Amino acid sequence: MKFHHTVLCLIVLVFCASCQHDNGSVSPEGESRHGSENESHGGEHHTGVLEISSPIKKDTLYYDEFVCQIKAHQHIQLKTLEEGYLEKILVDEGQVVKKGQLLFEIQPTIYLAEIQKARAEVLQAEAEKEKTGIEVQNLKALVDSNIVSKNELMLAEAEMHKAEAHLDNAKAELNLMEAHLQFTKIRAPFNGTIGRFEEIRLGSLLEEGEELTTLTDNSDMWVYFNVPEAVYLDYIQHPSEASALELQLANKQIFDHKGKITAVEAVFDNTTGTLPFRATFQNPQRLLRHGQTGNILWPNELQNAVFIPQKATYEVLEKRYVFVVDDAGKVTSREIKIATELDNVYVVSEGLSLDDKFLIEGLRQVKNGDKIEFEYRDPIEVFNELKLHAE
Repeated sequence: MKFHHTVLCLIVLVFCASCQHDNGSVSPEGESRHGSENESHGGEHHTGVLEISSPIKKDTLYYDEFVCQIKAHQHIQLKTLEEGYLEKILVDEGQVVKKGQLLFEIQPTIYLAEIQKARAEVLQAEAEKEKTGIEVQNLKALVDSNIVSKNELMLAEAEMHKAEAHLDNAKAELNLMEAHLQFTKIRAPFNGTIGRFEEIRLGSLLEEGEELTTLTDNSDMWVYFNVPEAVYLDYIQHPSEASALELQLANKQIFDHKGKITAVEAVFDNTTGTLPFRATFQNPQRLLRHGQTGNILWPNELQNAVFIPQKATYEVLEKRYVFVVDDAGKVTSREIKIATELDNVYVVSEGLSLDDKFLIEGLRQVKNGDKIEFEYRDPIEVFNELKLHAE
């Protein structure tokens, strides 16, 4: 009897539990059903009123940047032509010098002695020439009197020509020695600035061909840079568009003077796909120095370019997108193609027209397909207030 009573209690408990289950307060199926009901309202994303605007179109000028090397149009090593002890250093590193100015002197003692010897050789050769000349004159008189044969005269004339050649050789040796003496004085071949001294000091024993320092003329600078094939082709077809290049220095300042292209090399570098160019810049204040680096700014004119704020775009996998908004407030993600990047704005080559309206704020608050409330702002006003870059 007690067994039957226990079974009856268990049946009642099971029945109550099933009733509670049917009311749906904890059912996973109920949760799924309510969730799907919420999702059926997808697109009504409450973000408040967001601002939208349109692209603007206008002509503009932008610059392509190319890393460049800056070289002086004249930069040479000053080397010795003679050997000897360095007797005088008449300039300092960094000093500006004039053409012909004396810079260094090598001890000239040996070369002065060589000159004296060469002068003595000239005097001896002149005496020999004079002697043989007198002999020829005497023999001519004797030949005319038939006292000696003509062969004697011919031999005397040969000796005279030999003496003349000896004199010419002696004079050449003297000129050579005088040149050696001149080379002991190292002068500036052009106006310029003295570079760093190599391992030289007063009294250093110099060898022939040893480097002393460098001399650089920075009045005009040659700026070398490499351009892609497409830019080269545009330049060949429209050379006037690159008639005034700008130079950006390492501190991001723009050099005061514009440059022009003065040379284009003949062969492309197949490893980089680029072609070397050379531009020339005047440098009257000597601000630019040999060996500097910078960026060439190559001007490009765009007509009827389409602009949008950078902050109105976002990037996914290296592609750029905007949220386009229709009249009903529906948000649609759209890929755009960027022609170039300017301060705070992008120039769009594909993906937007002037009639399109795009979200300019709250890009992180919406997703594709959402419906929003929006306020349209005048594009000119939006562009005048730009301060932020793309998110």
